[in-house]
Amino acid sequence: MKTIFESRYAIGPQESKTLDTAGLRKNFLIEKLFDADQIHFVYTHYDRYMAGGAMPVSGKIKLDTIPELLKEEYFLSRRELGIINVGGKGSVEVDGTVYELDYKEALYIGKGNKEIFFSSEDAQKPAKFYMNSTPAHRSFPTKKVTKETAIKKELGTLETANHRTINQMLLNTVLETCQLQMGMTELQPGSVWNTMPAHTHDRRMEVYFYFEVPQEQSVCHFMGQPDETRHIWMQNDQAVISPPWSIHSGAGTSNYTFIWGMAGENLDYDDMDKVAINDLK
Repeated sequence: MKTIFESRYAIGPQESKTLDTAGLRKNFLIEKLFDADQIHFVYTHYDRYMAGGAMPVSGKIKLDTIPELLKEEYFLSRRELGIINVGGKGSVEVDGTVYELDYKEALYIGKGNKEIFFSSEDAQKPAKFYMNSTPAHRSFPTKKVTKETAIKKELGTLETANHRTINQMLLNTVLETCQLQMGMTELQPGSVWNTMPAHTHDRRMEVYFYFEVPQEQSVCHFMGQPDETRHIWMQNDQAVISPPWSIHSGAGTSNYTFIWGMAGENLDYDDMDKVAINDLK
């Protein structure tokens, strides 16, 4: 099995202003993450972040290196990996140790682990392993995190359509990582806005993965500099790259859930430059 991958170069805010809808989607939207018995990855040059998906159906699939891209003997030779299962029950085998992951459970795998396999318990309800990977200079222990062991924060209100639960899962306050941090935000019924008030953080970038978007519903993801915002319409199981100079906010035609992943030199979750709602343009 060969990993399907794409490499995207980083662009700045001035170039992004010149893009039409197709150009924005080509540079920032990740439309396809899951195919039966395949692994997909997009490598972005913003902090050399990788976002991908693995969906084992007929048997185990292996996370191999990507010679023409990573040029390393194995995938985690110089990287760390975060995984959140957004499908049926499955398992991840890490150098012979098996970790079972149910729906919305997470796994952190540190630098230096050589053999990673993915499998599903039921081929009719396959696991869908959403993955984020970043460069790593140290090795930290592999650790599973559930919603029960995550740090939870309740934010927003139904009156402002942004009542949501933030599950901090692969965060430095939960476990040790080099730079990768991941979590999951669940919007309550009747709420549609995420990451509002909006913000930027110049020392780290993010990738948002939207799921639990009901059929025939969509999410409008907002990006760009605070005084010149743009938008990308997104469907279920799609991800979007957020550069450090860009806001990253969204509103759906229904409530939904999204996974946020971050990387950079800044591990302080609350270190951000907030933008007042009335100042957005």
